[in-house]
Amino acid sequence: MTFIGLREGSRGPKVEYLQSILNKLGFNAGNVDGIFGSRTAAALRRFQKSAGLSQDAIIGENTWNALLPYLQGYFVYTVKQGDTYYKLAKRFNTTVVRIENANPGIDPNNLQIGQEIIIPLFSQTIPTDIHYGYEFMEFNLKSIEKRFPFVELFSIGKSVLGKNLYGVKIGNGNKEVFYNASHHANEWITTVVMMKFIEQFCNAYITEGTLAGENAVNIFETATIYIVPMVNPDGVDLVTGFYPRGSDVWNNAYSLNNGEPDFPDNWKANIKGVDLNLNYPAGWEEARAYKFSLGYTSPRPFGYVGPYPLSEPETQAIAAFTENHSFRLILAYHAQGQLIFWKYKNYNPPNSYQIALEFAEVSGYTISETPPEMGNAGYKDWFIQEYNLPGYTIEVGLGANPLPISQFNEIYKDNVGILTIAPLLA
Repeated sequence: MTFIGLREGSRGPKVEYLQSILNKLGFNAGNVDGIFGSRTAAALRRFQKSAGLSQDAIIGENTWNALLPYLQGYFVYTVKQGDTYYKLAKRFNTTVVRIENANPGIDPNNLQIGQEIIIPLFSQTIPTDIHYGYEFMEFNLKSIEKRFPFVELFSIGKSVLGKNLYGVKIGNGNKEVFYNASHHANEWITTVVMMKFIEQFCNAYITEGTLAGENAVNIFETATIYIVPMVNPDGVDLVTGFYPRGSDVWNNAYSLNNGEPDFPDNWKANIKGVDLNLNYPAGWEEARAYKFSLGYTSPRPFGYVGPYPLSEPETQAIAAFTENHSFRLILAYHAQGQLIFWKYKNYNPPNSYQIALEFAEVSGYTISETPPEMGNAGYKDWFIQEYNLPGYTIEVGLGANPLPISQFNEIYKDNVGILTIAPLLA
């Protein structure tokens, strides 16, 4: 990721991210609106002045290099004579614990002059006030991996357009659980929920603290949490503006829109026009019959089940990842409705309803059963049918998708308890 080239007149998600970080650093870029106007330019000049740079309000290489440590939440430091972790923590307004955990292979009592170490600057780096796309997620995940080396980052496959379907592993316990988000493109706010949870959990773990009232070390040692934060990166990037109007990807998707209103905000499908949460084998034929009766017979923004179950690289990857693990519980995050869907047909996995009650208690959400005509071919449905184990679709927030990012803080507050206690209940 880079912001090089941004200047007054630029627009889009990267401008939002720039405005967000300038505000975080106290340079007052004003509203995070994705429009690089005079106020953003003035804020950037103030940052450039503080960094001893030319005050041209343009993101060139030097300005980008000065911004980068604050965006990624750490910088690489070369050890000098007399340095200790304690002195470095005081100098850079961080903590010894953060430095120690970011450098597990280095003896803090025997620092070597010229040695490079990671100095974490912030405990929280995930922007929660911007349109959040794949490039930002990838950047943030690699930052988390640097600051918290006990986190394992990997890819479970590729999207239609070749983006990594990133997975995250946290913990080393025997109980495996799996969370995923953004099967649906215009529900991308759920990815931000996952990203903030990952970072918050890591911070609680290294400080031997709690999250949602639960001991993070205990969870880490008794469970292993796997997370795929963005199942549908191509679709998310269409909705969040990373494929601008008139680009090839935008035009190809628009050709499938069939006159539906609010494009691309209405887009739930992957970039081929297949609704990924209607592409799993559980009741796929029933889902096909129902959706075809509504006229959803070909690729489109939502509602098309695909030519056959698991026809898409994204659903193939999620299914294979599931089959290669022993998950005792899964959470599939969607928007909207403040609902917890816990059942598929007449399957009743042991403790499933009791766990749903616990989730409802910590979130304030309502337990619900999916309407019969709609309750097929989703990931949760397939997991329950295949394994007879607890699986849940969590519908966050209220309103029309894509939910405004202004709802994020409330959504996260409602859901951090679910995400934290799920490994303990599995």
